[in-house]
Amino acid sequence: MSQLMDEIEDCVPALRRYARALTHDPDRADDLVQDSLERAIRKRSLWRPSGSVRSWMFRILLNVHRNDIRRLSHSPTPVSLDTMPAGDPAGPDIQQGRLALAETARAMQTLPLEQREVLLLIAVEEMSYAEAAAVLSIPLGTLMSRLARARAALRDLTQAGSPKLRSVK
Repeated sequence: MSQLMDEIEDCVPALRRYARALTHDPDRADDLVQDSLERAIRKRSLWRPSGSVRSWMFRILLNVHRNDIRRLSHSPTPVSLDTMPAGDPAGPDIQQGRLALAETARAMQTLPLEQREVLLLIAVEEMSYAEAAAVLSIPLGTLMSRLARARAALRDLTQAGSPKLRSVK
């Protein structure tokens, strides 16, 4: 069991990164990771070494996140999409990069949850298609279809001068 706990601990940075990308709120992301770790430790007797601990942990995090969304759907709270850090104004080159990053983050929030989950697992967490499909419990073809739609929608939303993103607040 100590090897399992070590492998769970190794997953924490990736889980935090994924939770932050899903929620766009550092506090909610930390709570999500905490709840996921608590659930994994509480249910460690259910772990079967037929797959990777990483996939198991991401599946737990995703299930906890989906449960939170269902629970909060009755009383939604506004989430700030401002991802730019506070501080001294940066030069024009840095500002352009930050603006592009903020625009991409806003565009990702407009994607359907299923597409956003796939895109984050593949593009940010660099999971293989098979591993991401296992985390999401969907067939490989479904994953590839969602990823293609997510990439196309993101490309469409982030094109220079796209009015679609400006109208989304």
